[in-house]
Amino acid sequence: MPLVTNVLLIRHGQSKGNAERRFGGHTATPLSSRGRKQAEATARTLKSESLTAIYSSDLARAMETARPAANLTRLPINGTSAFRERGVGVLEGLTFEDAAQQHPEQYAALLRRDFEHVLTGGESYRQLLDRAWQKLDEIIAQNRGGKIAVFSHTGTICILALHLMGALDSPELKPVWISSANCGITRFELRDDGFVRVLNINDVSHLSGL
Repeated sequence: MPLVTNVLLIRHGQSKGNAERRFGGHTATPLSSRGRKQAEATARTLKSESLTAIYSSDLARAMETARPAANLTRLPINGTSAFRERGVGVLEGLTFEDAAQQHPEQYAALLRRDFEHVLTGGESYRQLLDRAWQKLDEIIAQNRGGKIAVFSHTGTICILALHLMGALDSPELKPVWISSANCGITRFELRDDGFVRVLNINDVSHLSGL
């Protein structure tokens, strides 16, 4: 019977930047009060998931989201810059409206999901993929047969989900976007014979009532 490794990709809770409709990028913005409640609700759900390892972007909003789950499961948080959000350079910290006005070309490239476009002072989605997929594949190899939680960001989770589904193997890529709500969970089963099963995309059922 094939060995199965489970991967859970979890977006951080609402940050203060999210609440203010600002680009987060690599900015160390903390969670809002709503985001902290989302993190606690997510932790309660993950407690029953029999996690074997927790990884997280090293940015404050992701680490803060992972902490309640780490406390309940008694697992350490392995922080890494590989799972950071896409660096958005000159758009960092700007509201969406200000970004559109001050940097219309950069903003337009971001909205059309131009995979190769390097934002001024930031990254392209291709560069995000290059740093994130290698780390994900590494931890999957290190945790074969386990259940791994990865706390990250909407752009990074989109790229990693597409990577796991094999959708980014073509040299020319179509603009495809998988949205993740705050604390949305995307679940995969990965068999060691190469079969990939997508269990959930952006599951937010554990947040009902917040």
